[in-house]
Amino acid sequence: MSSQVVIPPDLPQLAAQTSADRPWPLALLSNKISEYVNRMSPLWVEGEVLQYTPRASSRVQFFTLRDLSEQVSVNCKAWTNVVPDEFSEGSRVILRVKPDYWVGNGSLSLQVAEVRFAGVGDLLARLEALRKKLAEEGLFRQELKKTLPFLPRKIGLICGSNAKAKDDVIVNAQARWPEVDFVIREVKVQGSASPAQVTAALAELDAMTEVDVIVIARGGGSVEDLMPFSDEGLVRAVVAAHTPVVTAIGHEGDRPIIDDAADYRASTPTDAAKRIVPEVAEEKRVLSEGLRRGRLAIDRRLSLAQSELETMMTRPVLANPQSFVEFREEDLGRHRERLTELMERRIDTDSSTLDAVRRHLRSLSPQSVLDRGYSVLRTKDGVVRDSSTLEVGDRVEALLASGRLGLDVMAIRSGDDSE
Repeated sequence: MSSQVVIPPDLPQLAAQTSADRPWPLALLSNKISEYVNRMSPLWVEGEVLQYTPRASSRVQFFTLRDLSEQVSVNCKAWTNVVPDEFSEGSRVILRVKPDYWVGNGSLSLQVAEVRFAGVGDLLARLEALRKKLAEEGLFRQELKKTLPFLPRKIGLICGSNAKAKDDVIVNAQARWPEVDFVIREVKVQGSASPAQVTAALAELDAMTEVDVIVIARGGGSVEDLMPFSDEGLVRAVVAAHTPVVTAIGHEGDRPIIDDAADYRASTPTDAAKRIVPEVAEEKRVLSEGLRRGRLAIDRRLSLAQSELETMMTRPVLANPQSFVEFREEDLGRHRERLTELMERRIDTDSSTLDAVRRHLRSLSPQSVLDRGYSVLRTKDGVVRDSSTLEVGDRVEALLASGRLGLDVMAIRSGDDSE
């Protein structure tokens, strides 16, 4: 461990005290970072081994450690006697390390003191935790699954280079339908680079409008070998794809998380081939049987229709169609006569009622009172009902049964006068 860095008195003693006018030299900052890193205690860290090439004659081994989920990596170095023989790229390891900061180029590395491999149990536990998390997000819901096409125009195939899984899919698919057409993307199906390559190939095939279904195939392997197909980014890419995705990863017992996200999970590459294309011989047999049954059904239907037609031709209405018209004509005549009778009766009844109402209204009319010899006196203020409302000399108008009279009041008598 290096000694504490002494800051010259003419410089700010703390980083927070620096300014544009009083900056620290870069070497001073680098030394301060080194001092801080060197004070860190040794610790355990977990990750995946990348870029490791064993050096048999070297006392020190170098490799890169990458985070299991994030795009974060750091250089590591270890004494050769610390690194196990089975240590290799793609290994999941737990390391006891001491951070080390190199002042000269400002690089951070880890000095490895002990190496332990992450057990399969730990890997499975992490897989199940991730599977549960994605399931709770709803990424594996059945309603998200897309229907596979009956006969795809082109099949996208993502597989390893010259892999047996590739041959299994192509050979079995062509055996079932010789005209089947593939668009093949060969990628790494093992190791840290696999998820990114598979995801890129998936995106490329998904963008091709002529590709109707995509198959991701790989042969069997250990839990560690199949880990790339449980990568969270790849799983989300499968769910987001617009083209139906079929997975054929490993064997029947293998189940990486990508299987839960796929629209169809095939137990083997051969099973995938059987699922994505129909059997041409079987389809021809089904078509022939359907054609035979269709002809029989049509013959039966025609025979039944002919029999029904002959039966209908024997009915009187078809033997003599005019009789049906004559019968309806008689019914129409009777209905017309009945309707005429009812209308005349209704008119007579309503006419009598109307005359009675008219007579009643006439009896209530003021004109009938005038016709009996009475008259109505009016002034400009209205009808005269009381003599006390008039004065001698007032002008009044008398309404008669026929005509009107203009009168002057000569005398007034109250209603209780005897004369």
